[in-house]
Order: sequence, then C-alpha cells, then structure tokens
Amino acid sequence: MSARLPDTARARILVVGDVMLDRYWFGEVSRISPEAPVPVVHIARTEERPGGAANVARNAAALGARVNLLSVVGSDEAGQSLARLMAGEGVSTSLHEDPDLNTTIKLRVIGRQQQLLRIDFENTPNHEVLQAKLAEFEQLIAATDVLILSDYGKGGLAHIAQMIQMARAAGVPVLVDPKGDDYVRYSGATLLTPNRSELRQVVGRWSDEIDLARRAQALRLQLGLDGLLVTRSEEGMTLYRSGGAAHEPARAREVFDVSGAGDTVIATLAVMLGAGCELVEAMRLANLAAGIVVGKLGTAVATRAELEAELG
Repeated sequence: MSARLPDTARARILVVGDVMLDRYWFGEVSRISPEAPVPVVHIARTEERPGGAANVARNAAALGARVNLLSVVGSDEAGQSLARLMAGEGVSTSLHEDPDLNTTIKLRVIGRQQQLLRIDFENTPNHEVLQAKLAEFEQLIAATDVLILSDYGKGGLAHIAQMIQMARAAGVPVLVDPKGDDYVRYSGATLLTPNRSELRQVVGRWSDEIDLARRAQALRLQLGLDGLLVTRSEEGMTLYRSGGAAHEPARAREVFDVSGAGDTVIATLAVMLGAGCELVEAMRLANLAAGIVVGKLGTAVATRAELEAELG
C-alpha cells in the first residue's frame, strides 16, 4: 500500500443517522458507599463529545473531508450542545428539532480510567420530522460523493430504504453501519459494516472461516450488496465481495476503549472511497484508523496526521 494518503479534502461525505451526546464524568474512587455496595465517585471534571452519527461525522472531518450531517435532535440543551460541538469540528449540520424528542444522552461515569456506569436518556422521534428530513436529503445527495447511514436503532432512519434508493439512483455509494436483526431494509446498499456480534444476530453462529464466508456471501447476495465488511475485534476485519474475501489483521497495540471504533471504520472507508481509493485499500486504512482510536478513552477520532504517522 502507498505510504501516502489520497487527497481527502476532495471527498464530500453526507452522514445521516441517529446522533447522541456522550457525556463523561471523571472522578476518583476512594471508598465504598455505606448505603449500598457501590463505589463513591468524587467527580473532578466533566466532558461532552458528539456520539453516534455525530461521531461518524467528526471522524470524517478529522481526516480532512467536507462533511454534512443530517439528523434529528430535541428542542433541548443537549441538542444545542451537539450543534455547538459539531460546529467546532468543522462539520456542516442540519439538525431538525423535534419538540417531542429528548436528544439521546449517554452519560458515562469514569473512575481511575475505568467506566463504572453508563446512564442512557432517550426516546423515539415522531414521523413528521423524519418526513421533512427526506426533502433536504434529496438536495444534499446531489452534492455528495459517499453517503453514510449510521443506524443506532433510535428511530432516526425510519426512511432508510427510500434513502438508499435515492442515493443509488444519483450514483452515490451507500455505506451502512447496521443495527438489529432486520437487514432487509438495507437492501441495495453498497456496503454494510456489521461487527462480529451484529452479524451473528443475523446469520447465526458459524463453525469456522469457511462457514463464516458462506453465510456472509449468502447475506451479501440476498441483500444485493457490493460488499460486506465484518469488523472482528482482535481478529481484524474481513471484506466479502463477489471475487472472494480480503482480510486485514488487527494491529497489535494496547486496547484502551473500543467504543466508537465502528464509527471510525465507516468514516475512514467513506472518506478514502470519496478520495478515489479502491475498496481494499480503503479497508486497510480504516483498519489503521481503528487501531489509533482504540488506544484512546471514549469516543475519539483518528486525524489525518495520525494516520500519516502510522503509514510512515
């Protein structure tokens, strides 16, 4: 593989999906509560980061691409925080406000660099806001090189089948980070990026590599996909296409936190494809980027400079 990255500044990426706000409370644990057998955390500092599809968008922007983010948030303080954070990341956002929606928040309590607790606040958006989003989606897709649909199962992609059809009709490749066990709604996409456990939910348990390849290729053909990229944690990642499979082993390093690594993988794939890379080369770069972010705490990004350093 070339030791140089392509011109990522030319890549125009549209990210559509479920956004959330990741909140972190960092503190020290020095005793157990007298009220219950739980640690008492003395909070020293707090932090907010974009999560879900918003984390995908900031990962794409960190690699130098021009990024649009289309999603739904609540008319609340968390939604305003997300908009402010994304502006700071250099991402163009269209965050439709739904007064009946609470912006999804994932609050993580961290003590001694370990996650002690996660608290989720969420509900589902209503249909009207999502329908309004579809008209804007049609306008944005005309100026897009690669579309990412980031499905976190929060209801932000109720019209995903229609979005896939519209993008493919415009000649735009569609990359989907899937959720749940109903993959039929992703039919016609260019590429799906399930992790090992997500794929197992859909195709069942496999006995060996040959069995995995058979099941993966059968799913790819059933859904009419160009490719199926399975991220496999310490086993790296495997791309299944009509010509067979290509595998990329994991990079040996200390794993600090895997949260958000899937966001980095799909963002890197999209940016590299948008910059003119072939799919297997884009996968290799996505694997390198994933190796960078798992060495960081919480949802994080791999920058273009960090990726260049890995290649060097």
